[in-house]
Amino acid sequence: MADGLHLKAFEPDAHCPLDGLRVLDLSRLVSGNMLSLQLADFGAEVIKVEDPKKGDPLRHWTVEGAGISWKVYGRNKKSVTLDLRTDEGVELLLKLVETADVFIENFRPGTLEKTGFPPQKLMEINPRLVLVRISGWGQTGPYKHRPGFGSLVEGMSGFAALNGFADREPVLPPLALADMISGLSGAFATMVALRHRDATGEGQIMDLSLLEPIFSTLGPQIMDYRLANRVKQRTGSTSHTAAPRGVYQSKDGKWISMSASMQTMAERLFRAMGRPELIEDPRFRNNEERIRHNDILDPMVREWMAERTLEENVAIFDREGITAAPVYDVSQMEGDLHFQEREVAIDVPDADLGRMAMHNIIPRLSASPGKLRRPAPGLGEHNAEILGALGIDEAALARLSESGVTGEEPRHED
Repeated sequence: MADGLHLKAFEPDAHCPLDGLRVLDLSRLVSGNMLSLQLADFGAEVIKVEDPKKGDPLRHWTVEGAGISWKVYGRNKKSVTLDLRTDEGVELLLKLVETADVFIENFRPGTLEKTGFPPQKLMEINPRLVLVRISGWGQTGPYKHRPGFGSLVEGMSGFAALNGFADREPVLPPLALADMISGLSGAFATMVALRHRDATGEGQIMDLSLLEPIFSTLGPQIMDYRLANRVKQRTGSTSHTAAPRGVYQSKDGKWISMSASMQTMAERLFRAMGRPELIEDPRFRNNEERIRHNDILDPMVREWMAERTLEENVAIFDREGITAAPVYDVSQMEGDLHFQEREVAIDVPDADLGRMAMHNIIPRLSASPGKLRRPAPGLGEHNAEILGALGIDEAALARLSESGVTGEEPRHED
């Protein structure tokens, strides 16, 4: 390994483009935290409103006892604890709503209405509010009350049916993919809603499901079925939309991913293979024909790849300008010069672990970049700061803590 990931210090006083934007995040686990992370990374004051006893369940996703998921997706945020089963907790939340630009929740549809702050009430309190409602299936439709876990959505969206191999079961992704996509889509939509608010003075309610964002990424599935009158079979790493494309094993047992889906790339590959005659072969003359005859083409590519080592294959692809790259597992990323020098991943100081590796802020903006300003907050760490600004003095804060409205003394986890 070279020098390793670059260590980036937190910059609590750095200027950011979303300074002045206040977000109340009542969501739990992944989708809402991914959404609010995008806003927090660019300067929004994201206040996690958490249960005083448990906090966001994401805090409890640990590895070797370390809450690394919270440390990543809770960065740049603040934490306030409120027991929303108490009248005082609800009253304090409604006071915070008056000060907010965005309110994020991912309760099951109908829950918000039952807990003392239905959408209409929130919008009456703050007509400029952007209320983001995240759920598995949406706020409407016959499935709206079903449990909304991402795994269920990844199955029903069509993703699992496309993923894996034809002779095996459909495969769910090994991560919270639907939640992550929904969070990214929701962050964009939140900024659109804020743009509308700034132009008209009107807030609005966003109905953000986990189902629709991931469905939108899977291509024209329904139209493909209508036209071809067949359900696409799972094909592993090969593709329904391009050929040759896949993951290929080299002579030394290492793997390389390659996509020669563009016509120019396919022609470069055929020449590199020493098979220029394939360019004029009717079976491989364009992408549609290559897909149709990929059962013939793919074994040819695999056999050629297997004749040389990964290093030799990569050298050929680099020389010929063919789109290919080694297949990494996580053990190879930290030592890769591109990951280091571009700062795809970085280290930040961490009180528990010394250094904490995480993804950098994305996207990269030349004139208004985001900043790492603070580590993920301890549970209730910002109670005094945020509630104090509402006029709650120290004595009242102590009483709220003793009565269980805000819980015990804040625990610092940074």
